[in-house]
Amino acid sequence: MSQSKANATPLLQVRNLKKHFPIKGGLFGRTVGHVKAVDGIDLSVHDGETLGLVGESGCGKSTAGRTMIRLYEPTAGEITFNDPQSGPMRLERAGLADLRRVWTNMQMIFQDPFSSLDPRMSVGRIIGEPLTVHGIATGSELRDRVGELLRRVGLRPEHQSRYPHAFSGGQRQRIGIARALALNPKLVICDEPVSALDVSVQAQVLNLLEDLQDEFNLTFLFIAHDLSVVEHISDRVAVMYVGYVVEVAPTDELFRNPLMPYTEALISAIPPPNPRRRGRPMKLAGEVPSPSNPPTGCYFHPRCAYAADLCKVERPPLREVTPGHFAACHFAEKLSLRGIDGPMPAIDGSTAVPASPQA
Repeated sequence: MSQSKANATPLLQVRNLKKHFPIKGGLFGRTVGHVKAVDGIDLSVHDGETLGLVGESGCGKSTAGRTMIRLYEPTAGEITFNDPQSGPMRLERAGLADLRRVWTNMQMIFQDPFSSLDPRMSVGRIIGEPLTVHGIATGSELRDRVGELLRRVGLRPEHQSRYPHAFSGGQRQRIGIARALALNPKLVICDEPVSALDVSVQAQVLNLLEDLQDEFNLTFLFIAHDLSVVEHISDRVAVMYVGYVVEVAPTDELFRNPLMPYTEALISAIPPPNPRRRGRPMKLAGEVPSPSNPPTGCYFHPRCAYAADLCKVERPPLREVTPGHFAACHFAEKLSLRGIDGPMPAIDGSTAVPASPQA
């Protein structure tokens, strides 16, 4: 991403976004607590870039993506989408009519290619539904548009009459991609779109997404738990831990110069391309805290080897430590953390070893 683009107004900007789910208990089902799935994140996604959002399972990254697009109602915070036609719009307080207009420019690709497609609908109806709902195309125009979308994602136009059960996982995900592109959106939120696919199919889908991004000038928020996938496709990377963004930086900078201890631990789990240089992943003490009862101060401090008394009582804000590199750590300037040496493992069908941030 160029410096001029980085300084431009973001296409999507999130400030202090929170999504808390109530915990019901007792005879009358009263609210006895909350699961803080997303607990005050700040993010910006710029036009034409791919921002990777990475973290362990359960850290809140998928919930964050769904809340940004208003599939979930936010508990607090601001979501601003700079619509190319109508200008900035605050999504957290937008009504249904405004959201319908914004959704033509914001779409989502879901994680599971099996449950995200209605098995009772033909492929033609699945892909054409957004066009029908928004009154954009009908009849032969609709069929032609659906056929063109199928060609763009590597399928055949005559597949319109088939049903999802006739396709493999990778083909189903291509159908989901075609559906997301039906309205010519500017921003696509990709919620772990390749995590359920074989590694060889992952490479094909990732390459397809990159080709479509160039062809349609798309912007991606790419949610994943696989660091090698994120490194392959992202311009910048944001790391989440227990509902909170703890580091944001350009991809190469983050992998080679992490400023937050949790990021260092994730990177240490990546298998190096040279087996003779294989080291031991960092072992983190304890378990990931529950988002219903997070620790005081920095959420990572019970597992952090560098924690001090300050970390136990004050949660560090996400701040710009070096130009373009943000970290939520009180001692980011003082720590000397280990990044990755050499190139990341390639993502292809023959030699890829998927990396997962299981600390």
